Amino acid sequence: MNDLTKLAEEIVGYQKKHDLTDADVAFGTHLSVEKIHNIKINSYTPTADDIQRINNYMRDNK
Repeated sequence: MNDLTKLAEEIVGYQKKHDLTDADVAFGTHLSVEKIHNIKINSYTPTADDIQRINNYMRDNK
């Protein structure tokens, strides 16, 4: 659960830094808005693919 919280914090920080909505992140990662939102509130455990997509998006769009 600790890693999930870290990912959620990273997403929120990235969104604040770049003034992005959940929809913006979802579009960029090709994940659903619901998945992004649920990851952020720790009610969904992302798959390895979800994590990779999110990390790649944040890395490639600094």
